[in-house]
Amino acid sequence: MIVDRMNPLSQAELDVAVLGRKESLFSHEVETRRKDLLDVVAGARVLVIGGGGTIGSATTALLADLRPGCLHVIDQSENYLAELVRDLRGRPGGLGVKDFRTLPLDYGAPVTGRFLAESRPYDIVLNFAALKHVRSEKDVYSLLQMIDTNVVRHIRFRRWLKAAGHGARYFAVSTDKAANPTSLMGASKRLMEDVVFAPDLSLAGQESTARFANVAFSNGSLLQGFIHRLAKGQPLAAPRDTRRYFVSQRESGEICLLSAVLGKPGHVLFPKLDPISQLQPLQDIAERVLQLAGYEPEVVENEDEARAAVARLASAGKWPLLLTPLDTSGEKAYEEFVGQGEVLTQSGLTSLDAVAHVRSTALSQGVIEMLEEAVSDNERAINKHAIVQAIQAAIPGFSHRETGKTLDDRL
Repeated sequence: MIVDRMNPLSQAELDVAVLGRKESLFSHEVETRRKDLLDVVAGARVLVIGGGGTIGSATTALLADLRPGCLHVIDQSENYLAELVRDLRGRPGGLGVKDFRTLPLDYGAPVTGRFLAESRPYDIVLNFAALKHVRSEKDVYSLLQMIDTNVVRHIRFRRWLKAAGHGARYFAVSTDKAANPTSLMGASKRLMEDVVFAPDLSLAGQESTARFANVAFSNGSLLQGFIHRLAKGQPLAAPRDTRRYFVSQRESGEICLLSAVLGKPGHVLFPKLDPISQLQPLQDIAERVLQLAGYEPEVVENEDEARAAVARLASAGKWPLLLTPLDTSGEKAYEEFVGQGEVLTQSGLTSLDAVAHVRSTALSQGVIEMLEEAVSDNERAINKHAIVQAIQAAIPGFSHRETGKTLDDRL
């Protein structure tokens, strides 16, 4: 069902409605530091992992404008890669990189190891591959896949890079949920940070990472879901009393570009955002999206009522908005970027803050080895509680929030 009342909404209109700003928070620094960016990227061999997703593709587009000697992109999704190529070649000015390739590979699969072993060394490697949804801890199988993607395959990939001389400069994207994590997704990304900065996996000691705010309308996000629900004539839903930071898709690429190319070794970077003015209630954002689409929100109490009310409310210029309690496993009511034991330090950038990475005991206490075995040994008995206990013993500030409820149980 297409809602007749709703005109197509541009990405710019949606961004302004959510972010409350027209200008990027980071574009000025990207412009003023362009010479520094060119000094590193121009002529360099660049490999982007997970470059077809929202953040990866935004970063890849910015890298393409810095005259790399080659720009190769790996992503598991053929569809994402197809759209990336169309977008880069169809934009004003087209794609000026002569040696541009996309490869539909799993970054932790043996074929990627072969590809790296048979390729000339890449100077810069950026890694965006991740399972990033808290819902992925809903059962032990989904959890093991998340650990495999975020940690185990990442270690394997770093070993391949080092063995073949790739990635003198290495960057991987993290998440704000890695700071004092309450979810296993956040904890897995905190472990990933240890992998990024592990001395025995480093080629030249030039590693950095970035913790992220939410990217507005990114693939699979709640906000993208708002647009899909409207287009399909379905109610919107958002958790009560839940605040989140947001950046635009372009801003996400700018954060990664600055962090990867100009970030100091050993730094975890994150955007300078004000918790008073920029930590936004999700209910408010849902209401603003509805108003932009031409509807007044009507709060309803349950899914049955929400589904049944769409046609009646739409005819009166209203739309059902279901507000749910924040009671699913792993979810936090707010976001933060600095974890227990971490101290702010000078990032060398005006738009980004940083903390120096604080190594957990996961590598030294064998936690990651245990997780590798859990992922690879199908005959080994394993349960979610055992994984939580092992990670909790190693990561400072990790307090898992287990409620027995998952987002799959919600609209």
